[in-house]
Amino acid sequence: MTADPRRHVPRTDTLLADPRLAAAGERLGRGLVKGVVQQVQQRIRAGEVAPAGAVDAVLASLPRTAGSLRPVLNATGVVVHTNLGRAPLSAAAVEALTAAAGTTDVELDLRTGRRGPRGEAALAALLDAVPAAESALVVNNCAAALALVATALGGELVLARGELVEIGDGFRIPELLESTGARLREVGTTNRVTLADYRGALGPQTGAVLKVHPSNFVVRGFTRAVEVPELAAALEGTGVPLVADVGSGLLRPHPVLPDEPDLQTTLAAGADLVLASGDKLLGGPQAGLVLGRADLVQRLRRHPLYRAFRVDKTTLAALEATLRGPLPPVQEMLAADVEGLRARARALADRLAGEGLDAIAVDADSRVGGGGAPEHPLPGTAISLPPEFAEALRLGARPVVGYVEDDRTLLNLRSVLPAADDDLAEAVLEVARAWT
Repeated sequence: MTADPRRHVPRTDTLLADPRLAAAGERLGRGLVKGVVQQVQQRIRAGEVAPAGAVDAVLASLPRTAGSLRPVLNATGVVVHTNLGRAPLSAAAVEALTAAAGTTDVELDLRTGRRGPRGEAALAALLDAVPAAESALVVNNCAAALALVATALGGELVLARGELVEIGDGFRIPELLESTGARLREVGTTNRVTLADYRGALGPQTGAVLKVHPSNFVVRGFTRAVEVPELAAALEGTGVPLVADVGSGLLRPHPVLPDEPDLQTTLAAGADLVLASGDKLLGGPQAGLVLGRADLVQRLRRHPLYRAFRVDKTTLAALEATLRGPLPPVQEMLAADVEGLRARARALADRLAGEGLDAIAVDADSRVGGGGAPEHPLPGTAISLPPEFAEALRLGARPVVGYVEDDRTLLNLRSVLPAADDDLAEAVLEVARAWT
């Protein structure tokens, strides 16, 4: 007669008392570890795990952290990948974020022992990076910055029909603005707008003229747009502020992205306020940046809605370190030399081929992502593997996200920093070993 396998399943309290699992419980939380113990007990009942291997099986199944988010190697070639968290933070930003996670002087003047200005150092770093700005404000994302502007400035917002864009996941600029109670005054047509259109829309109820950079699409052919310098000149003396949403957070002109608007140039051209994201081309944490005239920034800061959009201490710390510290990963990826990328791809492909894999280096374009420069591919290179690797790599112990093209899995190195090349190779080899 076969013995009941349930008799050999280690007790929950016995397993949790094991020193290794007790230490894991202190790090991850007893409840989380207990849940994994119960999963392993069920596997023992099913005959998948030997009772003697229970503790090892639990340790192998425990997550690295108490959170569910997993580190992923981005081999898509999309530098700012929204589904993968957009900009990866620099080591300096991560260190600053960790330091700020505890008790900090975020709103305390240590010299006087009294309340101090919140985020003063991060705002100073922004102003140093964009000297055309008189003042700055940080909220939790660019949509929040736009909503705050629409609410605080009030009245009608004048903007071109061709700039009523959708910013992703079904969120549309006009719906966002109207949700604040703002009234929209659309001017021009989908493809053409003139200075006369803007002038004709101005009136006593005008709160601001809004210019939105259509970053994720391009209209070609019979088109006409009014750029910031021309608009600023026309609004001079009217008292109507010009607000420009440039989107991607480029601080200054970039040689790789000649057509992407930047904060410094837009302000210098006459915009009164400029809005941008912090987690795209700037390469920092998720944030909405507002820079420009001091009186307008103060008006936003004193509005009650600002409290709802205010960022926390860790965001301020990471943003400051991104601005003050070394080149963030996004900037490194944009600046990567094509020949250097090819050399890395050849070395990795040779390493994998030496292990018996069908791996070769191929040229492959990459993208900025995050709605930036939609018609500006970045030349690069990738490692080409058989198509079945794509899913297996995503589901591996260290997930790697590539893409399938022409019935091959491509791992594009533009979005992988050189320091991660060994991790990338090991992830591929682990998948290959699991199949042998």
